[in-house]
Amino acid sequence: MSDVSREQLPFAHELKSRMATPWTITMLAPVAVAVLDFPNLVPVVSFAAKAFLGTLPYIAFAVFLIAALKAAGAEAVIANAFKGRENRMIVLAALFGGLAPFCSCEVIPFIAGLLALGAPLSAVMAFWLSSPLIDPPTLLITAAALGWPFAIGKAISAIGLGLFGGFAIKLLLKGGWFGEPLREQIATGCGCGPNPFDGKPVWQFWREAGRRQVFKAEFINNALFLIKWLALAYVLEALLITYIPASVIAGLVGGEGVVPIAVAALVGMPAYLNSYIAPPLLSGLMEQGMSAGAAMSFMVAGAVSSVPAMAAVWSLVKKQVFAAYLGLGVSGAIISGVIFQMIV
Repeated sequence: MSDVSREQLPFAHELKSRMATPWTITMLAPVAVAVLDFPNLVPVVSFAAKAFLGTLPYIAFAVFLIAALKAAGAEAVIANAFKGRENRMIVLAALFGGLAPFCSCEVIPFIAGLLALGAPLSAVMAFWLSSPLIDPPTLLITAAALGWPFAIGKAISAIGLGLFGGFAIKLLLKGGWFGEPLREQIATGCGCGPNPFDGKPVWQFWREAGRRQVFKAEFINNALFLIKWLALAYVLEALLITYIPASVIAGLVGGEGVVPIAVAALVGMPAYLNSYIAPPLLSGLMEQGMSAGAAMSFMVAGAVSSVPAMAAVWSLVKKQVFAAYLGLGVSGAIISGVIFQMIV
């Protein structure tokens, strides 16, 4: 009996892992509505489908752009931001953080190489804080779900957070903090691939067969990735608007003042929503009474604390630097929310 149980465990684990996917949840949610609340099936499905179809042009452009940047080798341009004087590096790192054509796992070897080659922690922190917040696909998806004012506000928040974090770390370093910020395996050498400062971008990438293959692979992978997460996001948004009373949302994160914005940041930190699924959900929350400032605070805090973003920091630096990353992220999220609320 014991042996049979052991044999069944891998199968059960594999079945569980296959079931806990965005596609599965997206398909099962309407089924659950049909079984438990059939009259709302058509409104939920039609809302999600209409919202998803309205986003398709943004998805297509975003997928093309990110594939072109990867095929051209745009990483070399971003790596140049980490050369020169420290202040210049912080500013450029914050600016380029939102343009980085990296998926979350690729940030780790890139930053590892920069740290091993002596790039200052202040500039790296500026890149770390701005990079999860915005990139070309996120900008377009946020604009589709929440409008261009919100998308531009998020992009400015990303740059502002990067500058805030970079210069804060610079001051702390001068005060004697973080004397040895890197984990031992990083301090002794990179070991994570080629030098990130090497190479030059080839913008006419279609002239080289290898780069055309990169473009094709990136286009397909990113298209599947975005479609998968956005389909789930719009289904969840439809469920949110249908079943969660507006009074509940408005009571928690509605109204004026700093308190709703701070609450949104603290809720956003453990939410672990990636930047593709958050905008549609926030659109639903704002329709239910969430303030614009609270929405911005939630989005910024959630992006900084997303699992891939935190994994990139945790894998390379010591606990004190990781704590500083989270502290700067949540405080920057609250500041961004307050400023955005005042402007709006």
